[in-house]
Amino acid sequence: MYEHLLVPVDGSDLSFKAMDHSVGLAKMLGARITGFTVELPLPLLLGDPGAVAFSAEMLQEHQARSEQHARKVLTEFGHRAQAAGVPFDGQFMLTDQVADAIVDMARRAECDLIVMATHGRHGLDALINGSLTKSVLSHSQIPLLVVH
Repeated sequence: MYEHLLVPVDGSDLSFKAMDHSVGLAKMLGARITGFTVELPLPLLLGDPGAVAFSAEMLQEHQARSEQHARKVLTEFGHRAQAAGVPFDGQFMLTDQVADAIVDMARRAECDLIVMATHGRHGLDALINGSLTKSVLSHSQIPLLVVH
């Protein structure tokens, strides 16, 4: 049925829930997992008269910290998959277009299911904070399994 799962994770408690759920599902299906972490770039404050200009060193330091965090999260995910005998690959991207990156990665990696965890926000909280899961759902042609 499903052979290749894309699982976006960020190292939060909620993403550990998605890791565990997806590993169990992949083991049951005989599927493989691509874990995917998106890190945000430093914000550009263009148009702000008091904008901070980021030096090359600051940008490199942010890139290094982002990569270190992504490696840590994906290594943990890989250990969980390996312990269950599930083939795993980890991918990382630095972008502020998180939903687009998830949809694009699922397409490029030829995944046939995206597994995401969500807080299940409702009402004003959902309106203010938005929903990454809803955005992925509305832009993806690939089925999405939501873990609450």
